Order: sequence, then C-alpha cells, then structure tokens
Amino acid sequence: MSESLHPHLSEAPGADHAGSGASVPRGRAKGEPRFPDGPKADPAGSHFERRIRSFQPRRSRVTAGQAEALQRLWPTWGLDIDGQRVIDLAELFGNTRPVVLEIGFGMGEATAQMAAADPDTNILAVDVHTPGQGNLLNLADRGGLTNVRVGNGDAIILLREMLTPDSLDGLRVYFPDPWPKKRHHKRRLIQPEFLTLAATRLKPGALVHCATDWEPYAEQMLEVLTEHPDFENTVPDGGFAPRPGFRPLTRFEGQGLEKGHVVRDLLFRRVPHGPARPGRD
Repeated sequence: MSESLHPHLSEAPGADHAGSGASVPRGRAKGEPRFPDGPKADPAGSHFERRIRSFQPRRSRVTAGQAEALQRLWPTWGLDIDGQRVIDLAELFGNTRPVVLEIGFGMGEATAQMAAADPDTNILAVDVHTPGQGNLLNLADRGGLTNVRVGNGDAIILLREMLTPDSLDGLRVYFPDPWPKKRHHKRRLIQPEFLTLAATRLKPGALVHCATDWEPYAEQMLEVLTEHPDFENTVPDGGFAPRPGFRPLTRFEGQGLEKGHVVRDLLFRRVPHGPARPGRD
C-alpha cells in the first residue's frame, strides 16, 4: 500500500515554500487571533451541526512570508466559510468568467500553475491548512494571478449554504485524505451524499476531476461516480482516465511515482438536468 501523496499527510510541518524560512513567533496573548486580518480559526463556529468531517484542521508553523501574505492579501483574496451568507461569485472575482472549485490544495503549487495556464478560468481553492493558504496567496501575488480566491473552512458548508445552484463550472479534488483505516472510510469525501450535493451546484457539462494514489480509494471513487445518476464518465469504455495536461505533475506526485506509486485520475461530467427528484434543490 502506497503512502498517500496528499500534502496533509506528506508535508513536513514548517517546511518553507514562500521565501523566508523563518517561522512566525508564537508569543501572542491568550485569545488573541493568530492573524487579525487573516483567516479565522473556525469560521462556521457552532452555527451548524457537527457532521462527520472528511478533513482534519492542521495548525503547523507559518513562515514569515506566508504570514505576511495572509495579513496583506486575505481581506481582498480570502473567504472565510461561515455559512452565514450566499456569495456572488461574479462579485468575489470581479468578473463573470467560469469558476472551478478546488477542494484541498495543500501548499497551492499546482493550483497556482493551473491558474497561470488558464487565466480565463477562476479558481476558488478551499483548504484548512493555514501555511498552505498563505503560500497560495503568496504564489498568486508573485505571479500576478488575479483569478485565484482562497477559501478557509468546510467545503460542505460552502456548497450547501453559500453557493447557488448551477454556479460552478467544475470541481477538482486532488489527493484527498484517503482515511485508510476501515473504520474511517465514512470520513472519505467522495461519497454518494457529497456528489448529490455537489451536483446541485454544478452546471450541466461541468467537469469533476479527482486524483488519488490510494488504490482502494480510487476504486471507491470510480464506483460511486459511475453509479451516481448525475454524472457520466468521460472515458468512453469507463474506468480511469489518463492524467490530463492541465493537471500539473506536483513535486509530491513525482516523488511518489519514483517510489512506484500508481496515480489514478477520474474525469466525470455533470449530466444535463433531468426531472426533479425529492430532496433536491
């Protein structure tokens, strides 16, 4: 069984990706926000029921460069997922270009590369890893990437409470936490219930792109996506897809491939809307 390439599991705490390797001092008073003008520690607070979460918040060390980016850029390019309002994506990005939601971007290198390669597509990238949020903001700023916004919090709350139907042109889930232990499989993100929710926010024809190096999770993804009535496989004969050119080969993925890991891509498309079914938006 391969070690997951997901940055949540592979990234060494405190690794520097944003210039300065100096960590931010931890000498703040009790109760003082970590970044007064940056992302909140728990934006949704107690407003919503505590569902089974598919992620684990990580509060590892933040470099000086990442902290500076969080403080300076978060008020303009950041979004706390509090579930208290419906967001206007055109207002958020300042244009009406297509919007792709990326869930779990790690340190943001692949996200920044995709944003640079396709400036006519907006990327709403969501994660709970503070150093990664700062790193992606730094990369976007240095690259002049105005088509990236960084979301902080639970993507389920974002989808359910803050996005309107048919507002997304795509969904990307790259190397999510595989939750390898059987008793934790219920925490995996790609489940029928999640796909049903996501389908309500995806336009017909929107592409759902998943990637993982954890073979049992890849098989589960393929099964639930294939069986879900709102999605169809873009591979004519079914099965996994070759890695598309628009998904960069990340450093973590390259290291895994050198160790013999097998990476699976899944490319499914949102089918046109059919008759309304009970319990759907």
